[in-house]
Amino acid sequence: MKKISIIIPCYNEEKSIEDLLKKVNDVKLENVEKEVIVIDDCSKDNSRAVLEKNKDIIQKILFHKENMGKGAALRTGIQNATGDYIIIQDADLEYNPNEYEKLLKPLINNECDVVYGSRFKNKVYKGYLGNRLANKFLTNISNLFTHYKLTDMETCYKVFKSKVIKNIDLQENRFGFEPEVTSKLSKAKAKIVEVAIEYNPRTKEEGKKIGIKDGLRAIYCILKYR
Repeated sequence: MKKISIIIPCYNEEKSIEDLLKKVNDVKLENVEKEVIVIDDCSKDNSRAVLEKNKDIIQKILFHKENMGKGAALRTGIQNATGDYIIIQDADLEYNPNEYEKLLKPLINNECDVVYGSRFKNKVYKGYLGNRLANKFLTNISNLFTHYKLTDMETCYKVFKSKVIKNIDLQENRFGFEPEVTSKLSKAKAKIVEVAIEYNPRTKEEGKKIGIKDGLRAIYCILKYR
């Protein structure tokens, strides 16, 4: 039986992490075992206690001693993953775990090496206008250098064949992970397929963390790793 490692970086997500974990646990995948790995990036709220409370539905809980960023948390998760496939799952409720089967299908059928879940493909994007325009802009710049024809480079939902992502030398500690991994997948000649997904964005008041500095860093990373 194949296994998928679900990597969940968590930083101050006490309001949503329990519901997210229950949704992940409820997902049924045909002939695919789930390995749930949560990396708490030194949360300052009650996230750690919530994780301990739900440890029966988490295979691995890993703790950073200091806040290092999403990219660093993902590196920790990838290093500890034992699945044939690895998917990134944010700890909020913006992305729906019920999409896993659809995202896995091209990989199981050996159609590609990586699947990106696109919020833009065949639909109208939800959320802040500024975020939508920034995502389009960054994706288009990335495409110029990678020669991919992606519609959503910045998406959280990325699913990798484990042997592919484990051979990528990742360095970015924050949200620069997205352009960095896309660039390095291109250099590795990895084939990416996009699958349309649903998206329910949260507001800054609800805890959305990405900002203008992260957008500027993304441009820097696109140029740095081109």
